[in-house]
Amino acid sequence: MALPESFLQQLKLSCDIESVISSYVTVKRQGRNRACLCPFHSEKTPSMVIYNDTQSFYCFGCGAGGDVITFIMKIENLDYIEAVRFLADRAGMQMPETGVDDSAAKLKMRILEMNREAARFFHRCLISPAGQAGMAYFKKRQLTDETIKKFGLGYAPDSWDALRKHLRAKGYSDEELYKAFLVSRSQKGHYFDIYRNRVMFPILDLRGNVIAFGGRVLDDSKPKYLNSGDTPAFKKTNQLFCLNFAKNECKGSLILAEGYMDVIAMYQAGFHNVVATLGTALTQEQARMISSYVDEVILSYDSDEAGQKATKRAVGLLSAAGVKARVLKIEGAKDPDEYIKKFGATRFKLLLDGSGSAADYELERLRQSYDLDSPSGQADYLRAAINGVLSSLATPVERDVYAGKLSRETGVARDTILAQVNAILAKKRRTKEKKEWQDIQSGRQYYADRVNPQKALNKREAIAEERIIAFLYKDNGFSDYILDKISPDAFATDFNRRLFRIIAEKIQHNIALDSLSGELTPPEMAKLTGYLAQTAELQNIKDELDDDIDVLLRHKNRVTDDKIAEMGLQELSQLAKQLGSQKKRDHTKTF
Repeated sequence: MALPESFLQQLKLSCDIESVISSYVTVKRQGRNRACLCPFHSEKTPSMVIYNDTQSFYCFGCGAGGDVITFIMKIENLDYIEAVRFLADRAGMQMPETGVDDSAAKLKMRILEMNREAARFFHRCLISPAGQAGMAYFKKRQLTDETIKKFGLGYAPDSWDALRKHLRAKGYSDEELYKAFLVSRSQKGHYFDIYRNRVMFPILDLRGNVIAFGGRVLDDSKPKYLNSGDTPAFKKTNQLFCLNFAKNECKGSLILAEGYMDVIAMYQAGFHNVVATLGTALTQEQARMISSYVDEVILSYDSDEAGQKATKRAVGLLSAAGVKARVLKIEGAKDPDEYIKKFGATRFKLLLDGSGSAADYELERLRQSYDLDSPSGQADYLRAAINGVLSSLATPVERDVYAGKLSRETGVARDTILAQVNAILAKKRRTKEKKEWQDIQSGRQYYADRVNPQKALNKREAIAEERIIAFLYKDNGFSDYILDKISPDAFATDFNRRLFRIIAEKIQHNIALDSLSGELTPPEMAKLTGYLAQTAELQNIKDELDDDIDVLLRHKNRVTDDKIAEMGLQELSQLAKQLGSQKKRDHTKTF
């Protein structure tokens, strides 16, 4: 059963969409609407518009859109019922529980409860005699008791079922433990603990919930680190270790480290604006998350080859998210943890303050790969620097500065270097434009539409359908007119036909349209909001409507060769008269 219409209407009245969105991003006035940087893709110019009249949002850059519930679903990674509950809590409203299918929300809650209990179990094991090996490891890494407690560190016993038995005694089933990634299952169906003889690092979300774990072995077995897989409560590409602490300490910049121990060592040394990815390279989602907190990141990855590759990838993703990257150059140690132990926190602070830009880091790496004393080495270095570094810089000012630096290093005129850079940029633009044109000609861009793939083959009809749906949704006094003139069976695409039918039924039964997000998926809600956004500035609605309705009626009455073959003489005569009348109407419209 769906949530009561009255509750959803009251919820949306209490949760103004502009107020909700402005608690996540900076919102600015744009005419009678509001605009902001889209939190769902990387951009530097605001392309997300908030429409107060329809209480909806739409991003013209990535196509995200919907109502306030859809926004919370996307930005908080919640399902529909969880998002409604989130907004109800925000508004101080009581959530109606009767008849609500919240099985997914309940499972997520159970997983969070299991994780919290598992974290307590691991910590108790660590400080007990059974956790001697784990405690010895942390003490060897020079962690204090205060730090161990602060991060809730623990130890998983060297047992096949210690955690399983503990949680089963608390009332959790094997299937629930399996879905929480706390136990695994053999081919014969036997359940066993995933984490065994490992020191444990609980992973917390921004609200302090234990959402996952990372475990490190105490011997030479593989894998060295074992991280939770994705669960209903956790998606590793969307989370950062220690962000729950760092978000209040960042002061304009974050330190991005490679692993749990680097983060904990830096935090213990007094650097509280430090985070790490969770067993994966930096992702677009994580880069966008970082951009909502800071404008600058100091990359503090290991100095080995893998660390250098991760640094290069992170620089590109952070730049795309509008975040400036600096790179920490660690000498005399393999990682920040070892550096702090050898040289102390004060020296590490000087190292952070002296970290260079990402461009400086890349040029230094290239410089070490070529013999700059030879003409051929200089030419190869210049070519690599222009192609790999200067042509990827975002602004003309940056390109000018580094062209001057290269000029001083090599003796080649700055204008010559800039001319090469500009030629590469022009070639990239031409390549991009050519690909876009090829996509337009081939129709590939339309096949990317997973919500309404039939639009590719029915473009004219689909556009007419979209505008009719938008006019029907907004009403403007035309709903009766539309429903009298057109019916769902005139629609050419299945998605638009279903959407028209849903909206029409709600209007005919005097049901508010506020509850659509409960019947449509987030991508479908985004599609509907896109229709509303595209028609927001249209004038002469009656004329537009008549044209769009005419397009669909023609499509509906279109006669195929197969239909003609099946017609008798009387039907053919009638068809000829209809086509003649239509031709006269078209001729009259032209003049």
